[in-house]
Amino acid sequence: MKRICVYAGAKLGSNRAFAEQSKMLGEVFAREQIELVYGGAKSGLMGELADSILESGGSVTGIMPTPLFEKEIVHQKLTSFIEVKTMHERKAKMSELADGFIALPGGFGTFEELFETITWAQIGLHTKPIALLNTENYYTPLLNLIDHAIQAGFVSESNRSLILQATEPGELVEKMKSWLREK
Repeated sequence: MKRICVYAGAKLGSNRAFAEQSKMLGEVFAREQIELVYGGAKSGLMGELADSILESGGSVTGIMPTPLFEKEIVHQKLTSFIEVKTMHERKAKMSELADGFIALPGGFGTFEELFETITWAQIGLHTKPIALLNTENYYTPLLNLIDHAIQAGFVSESNRSLILQATEPGELVEKMKSWLREK
């Protein structure tokens, strides 16, 4: 795994553990020489993760559509930055560059990116690992909803295996590497 795309909140959230785990994930990326591909902002968990990687000597690529430059503060110290015109171009470029995907805690934008990535895997547009860093059980309600959708007959049981999860950053990256080896 050379590059992992991370979806994360543009805010820090209400629990300090969210930022702490983001920083720890950044240290894992730098140690494992995994390049971060992300939305390019310096705010929130996105900024914490990018800063941690950069401070640890790692590489970070940000991708942001021009219309967001005013709403999201562009990180000025990234290894590389790609400007695109639309959110669709952003997500396509992030997917193209990434060998896998991780979702940190976040809001609607994070959920939307995560579910699009899962859907793309479900219909065979990619075969890359998708993982949740389940800090303080942030994603447990979502995982329960997915299990409910399986029980209700809307999601195939086999698609549950598309989503990896762990509560610790190093363990999560190892699960993603193992998942790739099994494929």
